[in-house]
Amino acid sequence: MFGVGTKGKVLFQPHWKDSLSEYVTAVAWSPDGLLAASSAAGEVVVWQDGNLLSLLPAGLVSVDCLAFSVDGKFLAAGGQDGKVRVWSIPPTPLKEQEVKLIATLDNAPSWVDKLAWSPTCNHLAFSLGPYVQIWDADSQTVITTLPFANSSVLDLAWRPNGESIAIAGNGGVKVWSTIDWDDDPYLIDMPSASIVTAWSGDSKYIASGNFDNTITVLEYGFPIPWVMRGFAGKISNLTWSQRGASDAPLLAASSVESIAVWKKEADDNDGWNANVLTLHERKVQALLFHPHSLLLASAADDGCLCLWRGAKQVGQILEGARGGFSCLAWSQDGKQLAAGGQDGELIVWSESKRGKGFG
Repeated sequence: MFGVGTKGKVLFQPHWKDSLSEYVTAVAWSPDGLLAASSAAGEVVVWQDGNLLSLLPAGLVSVDCLAFSVDGKFLAAGGQDGKVRVWSIPPTPLKEQEVKLIATLDNAPSWVDKLAWSPTCNHLAFSLGPYVQIWDADSQTVITTLPFANSSVLDLAWRPNGESIAIAGNGGVKVWSTIDWDDDPYLIDMPSASIVTAWSGDSKYIASGNFDNTITVLEYGFPIPWVMRGFAGKISNLTWSQRGASDAPLLAASSVESIAVWKKEADDNDGWNANVLTLHERKVQALLFHPHSLLLASAADDGCLCLWRGAKQVGQILEGARGGFSCLAWSQDGKQLAAGGQDGELIVWSESKRGKGFG
């Protein structure tokens, strides 16, 4: 079920496993420790203490994205039918009869494949072709619709301080201020399409993974970005580590089966230097730093979920999805790790007491 690293320590141990009907498209944790998952068969489920509660049954079109609001009171899911469904989630322990579908936002024929909640309030952003709509769950009204214009929206990311939202697509990244939605966006111009974008946890840096096999990193507010090159293919995933205020966080990126972890040097003129992590034999589908340490998780088509200690060396290899992994998510306290499989596996691991101090 799982492998042990070279130092012989089990960092995470199997806790629970079940399966959905098809490919698991997304997994997400609430602040209260609820796990939600969606599938290509249109299912949406919530897991609590070993029990699965079905919010949407199989038989619909694929649900491609889902997320809990920052206060855990709402769960949103979007999919290929163009609908964004929002449920109100009562405090835990969860009782099935208290979970209510409070809104179904119908945006057909556009698919909804990206959505994210503001980190500071109950504003939900979701993609609609070349637009992003901002919807307030408390008042259940549309706040604004942002026109990316250059192409369909390929990714979106709220700044962790809640002051802005970045939207990626052809030509780069546009950043809108949440203080005045009518202000023109700040453009991070690029010669190709930005496929994925991510803010560092301190809101200082924004990174873009690009179609031309490069990564652009900008200290927000400064005009000149760093550009990292040398990847074999387009960038699929970006994730920032947490770090102390005196040091820049680490940036990890995946391209096909390879992973690079970038560290900023003390002198800005020296830029960022990479450490390449090699083990996966097929494409990395998900990449995410532990919320409170430098432990890095990578899940791939080869059926391996690797835990990289200090983002440098393999500490443990988790298995359980023979057809390959599709997604992963850390619980907010970092004590549990969930992953979805391409054959519908839904797996939860818990931190091993013997593995503490793995960062």
